[in-house]
Amino acid sequence: MSDPTDAQQELHRGLSSRHIQLISLGGAIGTGLFMGAGKTIAVSGTSILITYVVVGFFMYMVMRAMGEVLLSKLSYRSFADFVADYLGPKASFYLGWSYWLSWVVTCIADVVVCGGYVQYWLPELSPWIPALLTLGILCLLNLLAVKMFGETEFWFAIVKIIAIVALIVTGAWMIATGWMSPDGVQASLHNLSDPAVFMPHGVIGFFAGFQIAIFAYTGVELLGTMSAETRSPETVLPKAIKSIPLRIIIFYVLSMVVIIAVTSWQHISPETSPFVTLFAKAGLPAAAAIINFVALTSAMSSANSGVYCSTRMLYGLSVEKHAHRQFRILSRSTSIPVRSLLFTCFCMFIGTLLLFLVPNVMTLFTVVSTLAAILVIYTWAMILIAYLVYRRRNPQAHQRSAFKMPAGITMSWLTLLFFLFSLVVMVFDPDTLLGLVAMPFWFVLLEGVWRLKQRRERDVLKLETSR
Repeated sequence: MSDPTDAQQELHRGLSSRHIQLISLGGAIGTGLFMGAGKTIAVSGTSILITYVVVGFFMYMVMRAMGEVLLSKLSYRSFADFVADYLGPKASFYLGWSYWLSWVVTCIADVVVCGGYVQYWLPELSPWIPALLTLGILCLLNLLAVKMFGETEFWFAIVKIIAIVALIVTGAWMIATGWMSPDGVQASLHNLSDPAVFMPHGVIGFFAGFQIAIFAYTGVELLGTMSAETRSPETVLPKAIKSIPLRIIIFYVLSMVVIIAVTSWQHISPETSPFVTLFAKAGLPAAAAIINFVALTSAMSSANSGVYCSTRMLYGLSVEKHAHRQFRILSRSTSIPVRSLLFTCFCMFIGTLLLFLVPNVMTLFTVVSTLAAILVIYTWAMILIAYLVYRRRNPQAHQRSAFKMPAGITMSWLTLLFFLFSLVVMVFDPDTLLGLVAMPFWFVLLEGVWRLKQRRERDVLKLETSR
């Protein structure tokens, strides 16, 4: 280990454009899509297509705001840095720890779902066993040099992209040929256009789908935590961000169109992955098993991105003196923040043990994903608020920017209003209400720690001046 006070310690810029593209994609295409889509379709019906487009649009606005501010000063390591610049150290403290927790919680949700996927083959196996095994593997992967991590995540993401494209192509063939499943459901676009399944549970059901959709998009902002380890961020980040709308259409909208058209809304269970259900209902159990394996690797990929991101955020908090100085120590051989990694994985391990208390995978997933969605809404909102302050304080940088956010100020306020509305909607669902009620305790804890930290710093300053 190198000395913690060594000012020359820096994260290694070992991630290329393809790594950045696929890591951000890997983080965003995970359990929220492969597992969570089942529940979203069950409550929203075919209006889920509108849900994903609407949430995706506002999420893209967040990414454009983040991209513009990050590129205005290439010394920014992550969006937490520019939040500190424009909103102050307390805002950075709140954001950094909240974003760290959001990925800890998201990773717990991902490895919990891994346990559920393994039960597809081994129904008698307790889900906590594969969940903890998955977490151990991911911790080891993240001990590798960042380039090796990027390579691993690159291939993880490639597998899930191939699977989703294969599902879309197969589903399109089933629809074109009028495929009839063994239980009498014919693949048809009529399953999408039927007015009875557009909003089967009314407007409340439509709005209830927002929480899982927001959770599904968690991870796209990973681009904003990898600047310090990215080669040529001024060219790589705009390219990655601009590709987001196309990804939303292909991976979210088209896959939902195919699933509903082939399976029909009535036959989609909120308790299982609709991707697996599609092939099982079509009488292709071997294909269903393959998709289940892909969904498993997808959850591992998303969790892998989460371990990476939360570790780097804790490292950044330590550099800014918002966390213990031990967390900024990098390994000499790989320049990995090892102690940040081990502490983060330990917290994820504790959270995964919740499977002992709540053995139903989908129930625990819903509660945990709600907490993650609320935290990511907070993160996205802080990015937008920092952007608005940047526009007011630094108009010259905005004028010079080659990657301006379209209608920046107007869209920032509209997006913030949408996020506020999404939080209000969570009150009407008992599952999401539980997470909403729990979140204030986190911010009370942060306020207490912040005040304790400030008091300690004042005491140290007094001691030094008295000498």
